[in-house]
This record gives sequence, C-alpha cells and structure tokens, in this order.
Amino acid sequence: MSDRFYVFMFIWATALSISSCGASSDHEKASSKTVVNLGPVDSSLVDISLPPGFRIDYYARDIKNARQMCLSESGTLYVGTRKHGSVYALQDTDGDMVADKKYTLLEDMNLPNGVAMRQGTLYIAEVNRIIAIDDIEDRLSDNMDYRVVYDGYPDEVHHGWKFIAFGPDDLLYVPVGAPCNICESEDPIFNTITRLAVDGSEPEIVQRGVRNTVGFTWHPDTDELWFTDNGRDWMGDDSPACELNHAPSDDMHFGYPYCHAGDMPDPEFGEKFPCSDFVAPAQNLGPHVAPLGLEIYSGTQFPEEYDRAILIAEHGSWNRTDPIGYRLSMVRLDEAGESKGYEMFATGWLRDGEEKPWGRPVDLEPLPDGSMLVSDDHGDAIYRISYVGQ
Repeated sequence: MSDRFYVFMFIWATALSISSCGASSDHEKASSKTVVNLGPVDSSLVDISLPPGFRIDYYARDIKNARQMCLSESGTLYVGTRKHGSVYALQDTDGDMVADKKYTLLEDMNLPNGVAMRQGTLYIAEVNRIIAIDDIEDRLSDNMDYRVVYDGYPDEVHHGWKFIAFGPDDLLYVPVGAPCNICESEDPIFNTITRLAVDGSEPEIVQRGVRNTVGFTWHPDTDELWFTDNGRDWMGDDSPACELNHAPSDDMHFGYPYCHAGDMPDPEFGEKFPCSDFVAPAQNLGPHVAPLGLEIYSGTQFPEEYDRAILIAEHGSWNRTDPIGYRLSMVRLDEAGESKGYEMFATGWLRDGEEKPWGRPVDLEPLPDGSMLVSDDHGDAIYRISYVGQ
C-alpha cells in the first residue's frame, strides 16, 4: 500500500482517539481542527491513537526487552532491560531522530532494569546492587568494566528489578519492592523508596508503604517527588486501583500492605490500621494497569495545555479477565498541584477484540526538542512521540 494510505489511516485513528479517551473540553474543541501529519507513518503503528496534531515513529527497533531509559548530555540514550539481562547505548549520529548506532554494554546481568547518568558516569541497578561505569561516553566500544557502588540491597527477585534516578538533592533514589504479592515484611527495607550518596554511602529509607514503584520523577517547579505504584493482585478484576502518588516531604507512608487506593482496607492486613493513617493517592489509576515510568512534561514542543501534565506508561495487566492498560495515560494538575482527572494520551498497543498486546510501554524519556521517547519491552522497540501541528 502507498504511504499516502498510511497517512490517511493515521489521521483517521488520531481523530477517533478523542472520543474514546475521556479527554478534556480543550481536546474536544481541538478535534474539529484539521490534522496534518508530515511524512509517511510506519504501517505497523497505525493502531496507535493520539490526540490531534501528534504522531508516533520508531526511534529504534530490535532493542530486546527495552526498559528504563536515560539520556546523556551528548545525546546518547542508555537503555536497561529486565529479563534480557543487557544494557544498551543508542546514538542518533545524523540528527534524523532515529537511532543508527547500537552498543551492547553489558550482558548476562541480574535484571539490570535501572539506568541513570551523572557527570559522565552511568549507574545501573541490578536486583541487589548498584554498579557504575565511569567515563562511559569515551568507552562505548570497549569491554565494559564497572565498579560496585553499593551491594546491600536484598537479593529477592520478586519485585526486585529497580528504577533509579538522581533527585534534585544529587542523591540516588532506589526503590525496594515488596518480596510478595501481599505480606508484612520483617525487614523494613521492603516496600520502600531509598536513597544513597553517589559513592554508595549513607543509605536511608525515604518513603514507606510502597508496594512496587518502577517509575518516579520530581516536579520541575517544586522539586517534589511523584511516583507510580502497582496495586496488589487477587482482589478481583476491578480492584484495587493502581496509583499515582505525591510525596511533598520525606518519611511518608502510602499504605501497603494495610490499605490500597486510599480507602480500601486489605482483606488480610487491613484491620491493623485505618486507611486514614496513610497518604492517599494523588490519583487512582485503572485496576491492574501496571503503571511504570512517568514524566512531567516541561518541554516546549507540545501545546501549552500539556505543560506540567504527568504522562504515565501503563505496562498492562497480566492476570485480568479482560486485559487493560498497554497505553500512555495522563494526569493534569491544577494550580495547587492537585489532580484534575485521569485520561488517555496514547492507546492501541492492545487491539480491540484481542487478548494479547503487541506492545507494552515501560518508560518515558524527553528529548531536547520537546518530543518524548517511549520504551516497549514486549515490542522490543523505542518510539518517539512528537507534535507536528494542526
């Protein structure tokens, strides 16, 4: 089929997305405008529905099990994996917004999901330790030796893969998920977000009652922490909700394992403490949607209405009767920093009527031009979402 046909199909799909996403009135007004998408759209992406004026393209393909991403100042994209055990570096050397060089930095690692950059050093999170590769930009073609920064984390694999990031305080934040679906852990390190200095010293617990966060960020204006949390399983198809949480200060408790979604006592442990003892979610998300990476949009490419909106990668359910998730959702904030609601931004990795997805979004990473990268560990790809105008 011709490129013209694929462009038409993409325009048609993006127009339909407005009626199905619960979009705001601003989006409803925009849906009547003509959408112009420049250039051909890859035929394998015509199922993805986006708001008018947006398009999606491949940034990289054949990136096995692509998970967390981080971008260096020079533009190299580092990508962790979970099941595949590798860490990659990708480069777009000709500036066409498509990666054309790929380096496999490490292999056979222990669930190296998390990657973070600081002053030329790449930090990588495995299940029980943080390692670092110094002067990484000058050594992409070398055999990668690394140093161990900290190896004091538990070695339990259940929820053991980690998302990491440096906070505004220049400390490295590292979550430790629950070693179970639902349980009380004797070791206080579980169900937490921790942080430590860049040399691995002074580890401490920052937030508690967090079942399993695989994505967090800090608001660009307030430096306050926002993070996703995956709700427990086996409480039915429609409960509990997964969560978007807000931590304006340290030492808060977000309920696990006693309370879920802000007001739902756990059937096994909920009698021990009332839900009022804990911090309620900033926004309840869909049940079992498995929210992972998130970004608070602060670029200049997207329309003004997206400024400071929280975009969330929903990896999708694994045991729900009717699958749900496999999409990007969005939460807008009001002037007080409170949620204005939960809506969809990009859908289509699960086709209507099908039981299995063809893609599962994991993480988001902004590019300097204001576009957004999305990793997909099931489709082994990284996409670029851009705004091309109306």
